[in-house]
Amino acid sequence: MFYLIGLGLSEKSISLEALDACRKADKIYIEYYTVEFPYSIEKLERVIGKRIIPLTRIMVEHEEFLEEVRKKDIILLVYGSPLTATTHISLILKCKELGFEYRVFENSSILDAVCETGLQIYKFGKTASMPKWEEKHKPKSFIDIVKFNQLIKSHSLILIDIGLDYGDALKQLQEVCKGKIKLDKIVVCSKLGTEDSRIYYDFLPGLYGKEVYAPFCFIIPSSLHFLEEEALNELKND
Repeated sequence: MFYLIGLGLSEKSISLEALDACRKADKIYIEYYTVEFPYSIEKLERVIGKRIIPLTRIMVEHEEFLEEVRKKDIILLVYGSPLTATTHISLILKCKELGFEYRVFENSSILDAVCETGLQIYKFGKTASMPKWEEKHKPKSFIDIVKFNQLIKSHSLILIDIGLDYGDALKQLQEVCKGKIKLDKIVVCSKLGTEDSRIYYDFLPGLYGKEVYAPFCFIIPSSLHFLEEEALNELKND
């Protein structure tokens, strides 16, 4: 049997039924490349009570570890919700192709947690990802998604790639928006779903120097319902 298990947002968010599967499994893997975890693998091992083996992106995408399912119960742990990444649905399709039994344990993700801001989930548009810039490679196409969302009056969730720190991410956003969109107040979310979660709402200059740690994301709001505006203003007051 192959188990694809969503971990949720903190080391204690794993469901009871998923935890039971982990304790009975022969081997537990974790993919560690799609997001910067807010806790260590060692902390998760203490919760589960078993050793966890990290897999690289290449190992997951090549799907060779699935061959072990012929003789063992294998688990792949995924931060947040287990099927938000296309790589993971590919694993389910591979199991179907090989005739392997599988089970998916769902969990919460950043897409659920952003509702804590007071913004209504059905008013979000397409999700964008901000990559870390290199000296000779500064992709800016993610801002086109924001422009489209604003056109249809939808909020924009911008996920931040691994390795991009908070200050640099703000600078990248500021540079990309010049001449393309007008930035009003934006929302910054840090470590949502954990005991150390933070939410800030301000104009971009006022967001520098805030206590923000990975994983974090930006939200560029569009037109606000009065309840959304009230919730965001309360955040600013906090």
